[in-house]
Amino acid sequence: MRKLTSSIIAFLSITVLCAQPLAVEVPKLVVGITIDQLRGDYLKLFRYIYGERGFNRLLDEGLVYNNIHYDFPYLDNASTIATIYTGANPSYHGITAENRYLVETNQVVSSFADNNYMGDFTTEMLSPLPLKVSTITDELIIASDGESKVFAFAPDAAQALASGGHAASGAYWIENENGKWATTTFYKSEHPIVEQHNRSQQSLSRTIGSTTWQPEIDIEYYHAFPYTWKQYAFKHQLEGKNGEGFRLFKESPFVNKEVNDMAIRLLQSGTLGRRANPDFLALTFYAGNFSQAINKNYSIEIQDTYYRLDLELARLLDAIERHVGLDNCLIFITSTGYFKEEEVIPEGMTTSGGEFFPERSQALLNMYLMALYGRVQWVKTYFNKQIFFDRKLIEESGFDLKEIQREAAEFLVQSAGVQDVITSHQMLHGAYNQNVQFYRNGYCEGISGDLFLELQPGWKVVDDQSNIKNRGHRNAMMAPVIFFGNHVKPQTVNRTIDATEIAPAIAYRLRIRAPNAAHAEILEEFYMER
Repeated sequence: MRKLTSSIIAFLSITVLCAQPLAVEVPKLVVGITIDQLRGDYLKLFRYIYGERGFNRLLDEGLVYNNIHYDFPYLDNASTIATIYTGANPSYHGITAENRYLVETNQVVSSFADNNYMGDFTTEMLSPLPLKVSTITDELIIASDGESKVFAFAPDAAQALASGGHAASGAYWIENENGKWATTTFYKSEHPIVEQHNRSQQSLSRTIGSTTWQPEIDIEYYHAFPYTWKQYAFKHQLEGKNGEGFRLFKESPFVNKEVNDMAIRLLQSGTLGRRANPDFLALTFYAGNFSQAINKNYSIEIQDTYYRLDLELARLLDAIERHVGLDNCLIFITSTGYFKEEEVIPEGMTTSGGEFFPERSQALLNMYLMALYGRVQWVKTYFNKQIFFDRKLIEESGFDLKEIQREAAEFLVQSAGVQDVITSHQMLHGAYNQNVQFYRNGYCEGISGDLFLELQPGWKVVDDQSNIKNRGHRNAMMAPVIFFGNHVKPQTVNRTIDATEIAPAIAYRLRIRAPNAAHAEILEEFYMER
């Protein structure tokens, strides 16, 4: 009887254990793919031209969140990628934009500028140290005691440094002047594959003169838009003086192939996903408009870009499956959440709004402050929809900065086209409201300006020097987030997630702590493991 009872208990114990869900193994490799200006509506609109191994595979077999939200203003490819990888807003991580204004020297420099480190294949002096907090890649290196490998490849320096973080084995970008894969001496080593490519005949610096962009398939298949007013088989020669050819190259789908080629070479070399500790590969692709397209929006070029990007994603997924295994790899794909459009108004059409001239507004504001506080230059500059004061002069003159900000805001808000003006004091010490908090998330003391200007929708910002006009929008743009591989359960979630939720979710899957400024909770779908 005792033996029978023991057997029953053992059987029941085994049954209970088998019924429990198995914990998902920590992935051997994480591949983070950020697609600059990827649009969710375009992604789905063009599905009929995709193959089965790229976007369609990700959408059908991945965990798909229909939309991502960045809760701060003036999105660009630096501030958004820094937010993805730190799990924090610019008010914490310090990268408010690709470039920043230095009040002391009256210069606009890269947000990653650092004169303590030289460049490799570039004259730029940069480092990831301006990132004020840790990234998910930093935390992986800490958890593995330096054994994990992290590599980042991107078209531009800010993208590579924001995704590579402080502890990468290498972070590389395409140099604007020579087309080489560049990096900074902040990182102590250079991968031989990158070095060999830079010195080879296949280097972009040697091939750019013969690079021509034409439609990959018959343009009859590019019929997604009813608004394309000129259906034509384009032909763009990607060359020019003073780096113009490389700039155009970065607006073309060929930049995605260049990034992808380097990633696949690393996978083929056995560098990634073959050790006890997980590795991380951070990639940035491009899905924005081409400045020389005849149709500035709804172009044949943007459809060809998505078609070619689908091919590159299929090639990357196949390489991961072949060299690491999809079950061993966690992949996430996300957008930077904005899209640059060049609005073309039909001839004879009168629209609401007008033109806002920053330099003129700056001059008028300075004259007003002169009348109140004395005839000196109180305003340093206008940059990225912000007004910067000469704080040192204000302090030496004995005036109250808060008072001057308030006076200036009350003056500017009366200007045509200005919806609201928010002072830095309001953001740091004022009463809470949703709009102020939105701007507060994008404000970083010592980097941001004294006044944030919100223009009314439809008003064009006119650069007096270049005569470039950008019309303001507050439209929502759908931008998806996709997780794939590592036994992620396929499902579509009709919910908008915050960009700060991605890093904690990846950290949870890696079984490491989240970046030190990340405070969002883990995405609930990540608890549903196999």
